Amino acid sequence: MTSSPPSPPSPYVPDTTAPPSPRPNLAFRQLRGQRSPGEFAAAVRRAAREIGERVSCDARYIGRVEAGEIRCPNYAYERVFLHMFPGRSLADLGFAPRAAVRGRGARPSAPPAVHEYEYESTHHEESDVRRRAFMTGMTGSTATVAVATLAPFGIPALPEGLDRHPARAGVGAVEEAIRRIRLLDDRHGADGLYRRAAAPLRTAFELLDAGTAQHEVAERLQAGAGELAISVGWLAHDSGRFDDARSHYAEALATSRMAGDEALEAHAFCNTAFLARDAGRPREAVRAAQAATRVATPLGSPRLLSLLALREAGGWAGLGDRRACERSLARAQALFARGVSEADPEWMSFYGEAELEGLEAQCWSALGDWTRAVRHARRAAALQDPHFTRNIALYTAELADDLARAGHPDESAAAGSHALSLLRDVRSSRIESMLATTARVLLPHRRAAGVAAFLEAHSASRR
Repeated sequence: MTSSPPSPPSPYVPDTTAPPSPRPNLAFRQLRGQRSPGEFAAAVRRAAREIGERVSCDARYIGRVEAGEIRCPNYAYERVFLHMFPGRSLADLGFAPRAAVRGRGARPSAPPAVHEYEYESTHHEESDVRRRAFMTGMTGSTATVAVATLAPFGIPALPEGLDRHPARAGVGAVEEAIRRIRLLDDRHGADGLYRRAAAPLRTAFELLDAGTAQHEVAERLQAGAGELAISVGWLAHDSGRFDDARSHYAEALATSRMAGDEALEAHAFCNTAFLARDAGRPREAVRAAQAATRVATPLGSPRLLSLLALREAGGWAGLGDRRACERSLARAQALFARGVSEADPEWMSFYGEAELEGLEAQCWSALGDWTRAVRHARRAAALQDPHFTRNIALYTAELADDLARAGHPDESAAAGSHALSLLRDVRSSRIESMLATTARVLLPHRRAAGVAAFLEAHSASRR
């Protein structure tokens, strides 16, 4: 495909005729040590909270820093990093001087390339150049849809401007949409997000259908569209729209097959197994988890294989096969104990010890072993990173139900009341359904301490 003649640099879009190759930030990588990118990102978020900053750091951001794509962080990240590593300067952390990155003096004729400096925003850290190119690099209704549907995720409409590489910029916007959806789901649950997230997904596939001559860009766009389909499918899943979720996961699976992307295929099968378990199809859950394991084994991530073993365990528990469930749980624990790896997918940032305990609690609950279920659910709620508000609400609701069935109505009511308080900020049909079931189990125990108050609060929350 013949490229168009070069045009003069606009005031917003960098001249990328000869972009410098990024230099890996080895100093920053050394500071991460043995922690996975996801675990290190969680540490960054905790450090930010300690000093009253707000950053939306995830594994992808850490990867971009270590790859040298971000030569200098924005001011919020600078304050967080210097708080995490007292006595060190930005140069000690492997970053370039801010003035040099911004191009004043060093490159006076051109602003910095898209990834060289983390543009500052009043709310989030997305690149204005990348967002604008996604909006203007498409025509007609597609651009209108992009503006209308990405704005709710912190990607607003921007001033007019053109980019000579709309597909590449579109890839970045799709990846940012995935990141934003995951962050919002962690904090607030799926119910308020699902319908808003469906339109960005359509936009991603429209951009994919438009095609690009660059193989690397096409591969990233296919992976991004597939991951976005999984993210939207999860929002449908968690908000009780199982048929929609099944459709989105199938779309992601088809995309992975066409692209030959084993990591995406494993992710799609993983979520399909989880959905099948929740939808009452345990045999399908087992088959999907086993298919995911076959695909994921060559990827070299023990943590991913651990999660897939838990997905299989959930299917066996649904079938009432205690022995097979115990074997899968033992395999999940052994694989988890191997620790983190560079091969761990970035979407697995949620999978830590708390999630391991929570999923095991659900297995014992399905098998009717309420004592074990209570023990693991209690651990899950205690271990969860405060960032994952939705998961804390989920584990607490699981604990309330297990306690009710184990014959501890007073403790169940206390846990249920705590879960209800968390639902002020979280909207998840799945969690609300669990609490409704717990309320029904507790009805005969209305006179136990705290039960009447919980039932009244639950009834009021539904109104």
